[in-house]
Amino acid sequence: MKKSVFMIALAFGVSSAFAQDLTSKKGEPILPEAGDWAISMDASPIFQYVGNAFNGNTANAAPGANWLNGNNTIIGKKFIDEKSAYRVLVRLGFTSQTYKNNVNDDANTTAPVFPATAPEVTDKFSMKNTNIGIGVGKEFRRGKTRLQGYYGADAMIWVSMSSNKFTYGNTMSSTNSAGVTTTPTSTTWNTSTGAVLGEGAVGSRSLKTKSGMTFGIGVRGFIGAEYFIFPKISVGAEYGWGIGYQMSGKGKSETETTGGTPLTVGVVEGETAGSSKFGFDTDLNQGTIFGFRGSNTGTASLRATFHF
Repeated sequence: MKKSVFMIALAFGVSSAFAQDLTSKKGEPILPEAGDWAISMDASPIFQYVGNAFNGNTANAAPGANWLNGNNTIIGKKFIDEKSAYRVLVRLGFTSQTYKNNVNDDANTTAPVFPATAPEVTDKFSMKNTNIGIGVGKEFRRGKTRLQGYYGADAMIWVSMSSNKFTYGNTMSSTNSAGVTTTPTSTTWNTSTGAVLGEGAVGSRSLKTKSGMTFGIGVRGFIGAEYFIFPKISVGAEYGWGIGYQMSGKGKSETETTGGTPLTVGVVEGETAGSSKFGFDTDLNQGTIFGFRGSNTGTASLRATFHF
């Protein structure tokens, strides 16, 4: 009898020794519970900072709280219970920017007397961008320790469009005379950054460009694992397989130039053809749900997740 009691006690002690305490010293639960919310961020800067801490460099910058995968997308979860959660991916982006640059006034025909400077007029460049994306999914979890595995699927839709508008201080004319010219002094812009590429006489110049609306849909299955290093705080990796379709409508443009007989100033309208993409690949939409990653497909995401 004593031997049986001893064996039971020994077995209980061994199992207790290998059991993992899933509460903190303060009694806080380590793992997420029903009703918890969670938000994920890119964990790469954290690991880079920790790794650099051992390379002897005293000028290591502190890690930043980056968007997951740098795609400006918020990824959140709502736990139904301890083993399942709804996932939401959201991006609502609207930007409108205007840039200005002063150039010489072609209407001025008198040289300035020092210390006066030549009169100038202002060119303007405005660009607008819209990015809207919504995704929903469900996640299922496995594991009874700090190490948790999970799997599930996300469905996503996205819409994007952009437009540019240019205005100029100098007028384009069909004749060359005092104050007007067929090649007015104008600004050339970098339409991606708004930087001034140059200024000078031009025979044609852009007035408007408008991209066709891009619309896409995608479905992605995923699998991942995370380890809870602190109560309700985990680090992990996720990998997936996606299929998606994206189409872009026709774009339009307007260019001011001279032509014809007799020579006149006119606006030439142009059109760019639409396009479409279809893909089925490992983590097709992982890097950004607004398009296709191309040569970067197949890269798992490293993430830190905070539950509350």
